[in-house]
Amino acid sequence: MNWFKRRQVAVPQSYQPVLEAQEVVDLFGRLTLHHQAALLRLMSRNFVIQIEDEPHMGYEFNFDVEGALIVAQKEDD
Repeated sequence: MNWFKRRQVAVPQSYQPVLEAQEVVDLFGRLTLHHQAALLRLMSRNFVIQIEDEPHMGYEFNFDVEGALIVAQKEDD
């Protein structure tokens, strides 16, 4: 056991190299619909959907997998 050995410090994700476009496309192609729906849930916090000139925030929608599609439904308040 080496008492003076430095512990490896993890590099924060924001400092790690950004994925290239092709890497993102390849990764997305390997995701299942359930993974893609989960990714949409995360991304929905950052977008607004205009429906008949009325803005709706993305987090107001539920993203679920139905058959071979991802369906976004407005949450009932």
